[in-house]
Amino acid sequence: MNSSFDAQAFINNLTHQPGVYRMYDADGVVIYVGKAKDLRKRVSSYFRKQVDAVKTKALVKNIATMDVTVTNSETEALILENSFIKKFRPRYNVLLRDDKSYPYIFISAHEHPRIAFHRGTKREKGEYFGPFPNGSAVRESLRLLQKLFPVRQCDDSYYRARSRPCLQHQLKRCLAPCVGLPTEAEYQQQVDLAKLFLRGKNQQVVDSLMQRMEEASAQLEFEKAARFRDQIGALRQVQDKNAVSGSQSMLDVIGLHRESGFSCIQVLFIRDGQVQGSRSYFPKVPANTDNSELLESFLLQFYLNQQRAGQIPAEVILPHGETISSDVQTALSDALEKPLKINATSRGERARYQSLANKNAMNSVSSKLSSQTTMANRLSALKKALEKARVWDVDKPVERMECFDISHTMGDQTVASCVVFDQQGPLKSDYRRFNIKDITGGDDYAAMAQVMERRYKHAIEQDNVPDILFIDGGKGQLKQAEEYFADWPQPPLLIGVAKGESRKPGLETLFLGFGQGAIQLSEDDPGLHLIQYIRDESHRFAITGHRQRRAKVKKTSTLEEIEGVGPKRRKTLLHNLGGLQQVKSASIEQLAQVPGISRAMAETIYHAFRDE
Repeated sequence: MNSSFDAQAFINNLTHQPGVYRMYDADGVVIYVGKAKDLRKRVSSYFRKQVDAVKTKALVKNIATMDVTVTNSETEALILENSFIKKFRPRYNVLLRDDKSYPYIFISAHEHPRIAFHRGTKREKGEYFGPFPNGSAVRESLRLLQKLFPVRQCDDSYYRARSRPCLQHQLKRCLAPCVGLPTEAEYQQQVDLAKLFLRGKNQQVVDSLMQRMEEASAQLEFEKAARFRDQIGALRQVQDKNAVSGSQSMLDVIGLHRESGFSCIQVLFIRDGQVQGSRSYFPKVPANTDNSELLESFLLQFYLNQQRAGQIPAEVILPHGETISSDVQTALSDALEKPLKINATSRGERARYQSLANKNAMNSVSSKLSSQTTMANRLSALKKALEKARVWDVDKPVERMECFDISHTMGDQTVASCVVFDQQGPLKSDYRRFNIKDITGGDDYAAMAQVMERRYKHAIEQDNVPDILFIDGGKGQLKQAEEYFADWPQPPLLIGVAKGESRKPGLETLFLGFGQGAIQLSEDDPGLHLIQYIRDESHRFAITGHRQRRAKVKKTSTLEEIEGVGPKRRKTLLHNLGGLQQVKSASIEQLAQVPGISRAMAETIYHAFRDE
């Protein structure tokens, strides 16, 4: 902690009221913004003697000063926190990046406003509603708005050139302000109703129309009253349709995947029982941020954007097994002025959406990792780290990297994997697996020695010796590689990748071969992210090979041979799914719906048949 900041004196003068606190570094830059139900309790928690979170320790160390803003309620604090995060972009907050490619519905600030499709920079004056998942969702909404509210959707050049009403007026889809048919007040009323509708205030729109219908009727303006009646009927139909299709008419499903320095949140937009679109978000995530904090920050920034008001669903489904604070959920509902159900427990169709969102998040991260720009940046960072450790020449390029991993079950069916990366990323045509034989079961050192001999026996004449060889393991596995390459005139640079005590990504120690020491890169170092990516890929490739070998030994996979499936579960599965073939072809979600079958057991059954 900065010595000039007297934390105790600051805390002593703090109130117990709700509010928002801001932390500044020595240069006066906001480094963190947080909210609190009780400012003194929350702020004092950062300065306890025992703070376990690495992220909190790093944050507190950089605090030079703090200030607070007291609010009337926790809900107000929530909204203010979101505003400050967007304004200051603090480096220790999870930050949701803006994306100007999203489509919006735009209501202009003209004398006679128009409703239009918008994508790109918001230069024109007016109100923007969205963002929507894709262009078709905006166009569908515009068609609905045209039926409900007779506000012009034509562009300005067409509007100015009119001398008589167009076809839209004849279809009762526009009041024809271009030729002065409605009064200014009548037209503005419809514009205001359209805005309320886009903000999700449907009942408020209906109440307003009913009041105007009664006023028109009382003044014997029956034609005007009939128009309001028809509008109310159209709105009621929209509400009835949503009520019949249930909560899935407005449902967002969140997927989350974190790998090698990237965090991807995938949002599936379910509207009227169909996947209307999806978006991938890659928020900036400070080191040592757990999933619950990441999800809470995302949900607050994503849904508190007032431009999204009309698109807020009735329910949000989190990734399986993830939770957020009930206080955050309550405060978010209060801030949005509508109930928002958030949970991670799902079955049936919701579970399938949940699985689909996670698959899309994994795919998005995979694509991001494989991009040439990402590879080039990470490879450059790794090269600089090795140059700094004096184990790599500045002028020498890194053209080929390999990594080994060993996989087995209690010493049986041991498989070693070798994955290969070049400057563009994974070189899958050069991936190799080795079935390890004639060793004591579970002896990873002997397995590593055997795979070294088999992989590099003819490597020199085949001209495919790597520049860097990563070994997934500590000094013991690395020693096997050192012994093999001991008499080589120009061996590859050997690096053992050992996990930290908690085995969390980011705490790896890199042991350099032949006694050149060890280095530990920071958790957010792009070079370490590349090593993690290569290591994880070798692990995945080894496990896949091991499963295939294990299944081949079994010859066939029947229900009786699957561990944990006894006569009772076998009978339940066959009875509920209709037969063995149906069990074999069932998805994890379908298996998990069978009484007595947990999700873990469903995954075991699913993979048992697919590993054949």
